[in-house]
Amino acid sequence: MPRQSPRRPHAQTRTHTHPVDELLPIPRLALYGFQHVLAFYAAAVIVPVLLGNALGLSRQELVHLINADLLTCGVASIIQALGFWKVGARLPLVQGVTFTAVSPMIAIGTGAGGGTAGLLVVYGAVITAGMATFLFAPLFSKLVKYFPPVVIGTILTIIGITLIPVALQDAAGGAHLIGTPAYGDPKNLAYALGTLLFILAVVRIGKPFLSSLAVLLGLVVGTAVAWLFGDADFAAVRESDWFGVTTPFHYGMPRFELLPIVAMLVVVLITMVETTGDVYAIGEITRKRVDADTVARALRADGAATVLGGVLNSFPYVAFAENIGLVRMSKVMSRYVVVAAGVFMVVLGLLPKAGSLVASVPHPVLGGAAVSMFGIVAAVGVQILGKADLREERNTLILAVSLGAALLPTTVAPFFDRMPDDLRAVLDSGITLGALTAITLNLLFNVFTRRTTTEIDWDGVGEDEAPEAEFGAHPAR
Repeated sequence: MPRQSPRRPHAQTRTHTHPVDELLPIPRLALYGFQHVLAFYAAAVIVPVLLGNALGLSRQELVHLINADLLTCGVASIIQALGFWKVGARLPLVQGVTFTAVSPMIAIGTGAGGGTAGLLVVYGAVITAGMATFLFAPLFSKLVKYFPPVVIGTILTIIGITLIPVALQDAAGGAHLIGTPAYGDPKNLAYALGTLLFILAVVRIGKPFLSSLAVLLGLVVGTAVAWLFGDADFAAVRESDWFGVTTPFHYGMPRFELLPIVAMLVVVLITMVETTGDVYAIGEITRKRVDADTVARALRADGAATVLGGVLNSFPYVAFAENIGLVRMSKVMSRYVVVAAGVFMVVLGLLPKAGSLVASVPHPVLGGAAVSMFGIVAAVGVQILGKADLREERNTLILAVSLGAALLPTTVAPFFDRMPDDLRAVLDSGITLGALTAITLNLLFNVFTRRTTTEIDWDGVGEDEAPEAEFGAHPAR
């Protein structure tokens, strides 16, 4: 009888699909994707609203600016999540206009005379900065070793901490109500608190599938309650057009001027660090291995989206922190959910009436949901800081001083009002100032002194080593 060779334990290996690469059923893709759109919408449109109002644009011009932003957000998110060639991180990262660019763009636009003339100078700087980001991506990704956990964790913590006040402003009724009796009205706080408590209750007692939709359900229920009490206004939906097309260079051909370009290059340098932190954060959340190539592909997607934004009358793009928090809360990690969200955003960008419907979610309801999501971003930063040796005094100082610098623009605004416009355009942002501080101190304390720094250890986090429980089941199944 012929001898049979024993079967080795590893002769049969099971192949696993990482949750990031799992293609969910279309109904769930649509639900989860729409949840991302709702979570992202208010923050997405606030940048064109702030810039348009600061430059004195008409209502019609402002509506076009918002539609252009939504359309480009959708395309940018699809590029980042789906990926092609060496562009796109292929991770569940929703792209939106970076808050870091708001103050510089307002300074550039008003310095150029405001109105559409100011926008043309802004777009010239945006296009140039986008090209620089795309071309510089491979080199920047090799500098990741200079961004150890103490830097990445500090930046993510700063992003969360500086965005939480934005959520709290919405909870009080929205920044547009500041200075009026309606701002901070107990009714607004009740809507925000009710939405937050509803989300927490769904996460606590709901089944896994319902828990993954907690934010979407909270926004829908909160809006319905506000409507019943007469505090949700859908008049803008009736007044909006059904269809609107964003045309390239709608306001005219961009103008390329040196100082605005320099200011925008500084902005995208910060956003490149921010994107690096976001990529590592989503890798930490999804347990997906992240390396220099992943960072380079993410940065190329940022650069391509930013160039596209300048062409389609929009702005610089970066991964949205609140949606990273949503991935953590929902535990739905499929990048195809973000692709679905991108499709929704493109549709909203072409259908002003549909976009107005989503925009009708009351500010306090949105603020209640955003508090949890922005807080989670800060928590992810703290989680990454746990990989740094904070018993080392130098690392502790990097964190402490950077947090202080990040809070300076929001706590002592008059200090920046006295700065020259060019310098204020760069530094009047908590994220920018805090990130620059963390990077500079790390170079002084750990790099130039040739001290060794702890890098994020991805052993055991990659898809081959992760436990089956992380891969085999999650709420989407």
